[in-house]
Amino acid sequence: MDIEDLRTFVEVADAGGVSSAARRLGVSKSIVSRSLIRLEADLGVQLLARNTHGASLTEAGTTFRDYAARVCAEIDLARETVSPGGDLRGRLRVALPLTFGPTHFAPVIAAMARHHPLLHVHATYSDRFVDLIAEGFDCAIRVGYLADSNLVARRVGPIHGSFVASPDYVRAHGWPETPEELAGHQALMQGTETWQYTDGDEIRTFRPQGRFKADNGVALAAAAAAGLGIAWVPDCITYEDVASGRLVRVMTRHPPPPAATYVVRPPGLHAARKVRVLIDLLIEHFKSAPELWGLDAAVRRPDV
Repeated sequence: MDIEDLRTFVEVADAGGVSSAARRLGVSKSIVSRSLIRLEADLGVQLLARNTHGASLTEAGTTFRDYAARVCAEIDLARETVSPGGDLRGRLRVALPLTFGPTHFAPVIAAMARHHPLLHVHATYSDRFVDLIAEGFDCAIRVGYLADSNLVARRVGPIHGSFVASPDYVRAHGWPETPEELAGHQALMQGTETWQYTDGDEIRTFRPQGRFKADNGVALAAAAAAGLGIAWVPDCITYEDVASGRLVRVMTRHPPPPAATYVVRPPGLHAARKVRVLIDLLIEHFKSAPELWGLDAAVRRPDV
């Protein structure tokens, strides 16, 4: 019985069909179908009930899926145990934010692929909140304030942010320096989120209001530069605009508390070595280029 056929079957079971599993694996539907036929022939049972609308697991397929997943996990663990310093193999599916992901995280992903030529890397860039388990991702890089979930998270570095607006906007509408003043301004938001700010040693929240929303931090920074209102954006997006004067920081006496970048993965006692390697590379990336994340004094200097 071929271990890759087992992996393919688990993907089909988790993805809900041959077509979606083929997209996850980056192969054709025919390759997936042939793998399933071989596995069914080896077992002598039907794992999938095929019809014109796709395929669904049979009772035997539902039972066998858990056994197959455990076998694949044990094989991966055994490989890592006997050759902990060897080349990474298999496939790494990682979800990354579209906001500064291609510019700030993509070099790390590329370096990992270069150093491990036997590893197949599938990177997905989107600001959509992906379901790691349902969509078959090994891990995701997430930025901000991490919500409570059953995922296992590892912090890899800090992210500093600021409230920013264009000089024209603050000239026309005033320069807010207190939360009460900020609440009266047009907020540029991703959705219906709350904003956080520091008040001495305390972290407080308020719910801003505004007519412009976008699900991307770069788009919010552009809207702020266009004079539409005030945005809360990571410094690694806005530092060039702040340095050039296109944006200014407001409410500098009550800045947002530092956020962070995390690698999150599905729950389980053992993190795959490929995920651990990615975490180590990201930690080193944050240490080697602190100016990208808004950590240097020039970037953090309040506007006056």
